[in-house]
Amino acid sequence: MKLKKKYRFDNKRQIWRIIPTNEGKLILEEREPEKKQAYFHCLSIDSGKKILSNFQLDDKFWVGIEAVKDDTIFFHKFAKPDMPKHRGIFAFDLKAKELIWQNPELVFLFLLNDKIFTYKEKFEGRNYYSIDSTSGEIIDDLGNDYKRINNLRSESSSNGANDGYIFPEAFDENFELQNRAGDFIKSLRNNFVISGKIEYISVNDLLLLSFHSVNSKGTLDNIFKAVDLSKGKYILEELINKETSLFLTDSFFIKDDLLFLLFGKTRLVVYKMVN
Repeated sequence: MKLKKKYRFDNKRQIWRIIPTNEGKLILEEREPEKKQAYFHCLSIDSGKKILSNFQLDDKFWVGIEAVKDDTIFFHKFAKPDMPKHRGIFAFDLKAKELIWQNPELVFLFLLNDKIFTYKEKFEGRNYYSIDSTSGEIIDDLGNDYKRINNLRSESSSNGANDGYIFPEAFDENFELQNRAGDFIKSLRNNFVISGKIEYISVNDLLLLSFHSVNSKGTLDNIFKAVDLSKGKYILEELINKETSLFLTDSFFIKDDLLFLLFGKTRLVVYKMVN
């Protein structure tokens, strides 16, 4: 097993979201909180080639991504600045590089097939709708039938349950891992002064690890290691966060045969897993 470095993405801005799509694209959201600026990018997931760079909506900060389907990004705004409640759906076409429809009043709930399920706040509660994801036109007025909405939401969640993602979990020393994964993880404590939990992914003959080690200055270094279990050796070792006082998590994940590794908060490196 090898990890082949494909490309890196680094604009010296905080990376807030990393969204691989099933259509061969990688959507990235960056933010500069002090300047109140949000930027959106689209890359070829295989090559890192830029498809869309530094895109901003008319509101340059109080925006976010609800979902990505095919070549469309569905953005939202907020009911009020500094408040978490979403409002509005703004459909951006990656091929045309323009907004193709928008509805400032509806609130996004979930996608199911080619429909977006939404709602609008009313004095007596919520009114639910399904709309066409390609045109934004209302298909069904579902009234206040929240039971039907909950059933459809469960169906939507089930449809996306096996999208090729693998996320790390915390190592439990009481749980025996197969192969040599458990032995490798336990051996780290002989070589490092580890503070906090060890996060890992074990898939086939590949073991991926992230942990925090106390350095000579008394702060923490966040270290990433990859192990080829079939050969019993490390194939990648990286210092992904240096001299931090915080426990930083969610620094890596797998989508299909790609490893996404975040250095600090600003640099993403993508590797391909090769047998």
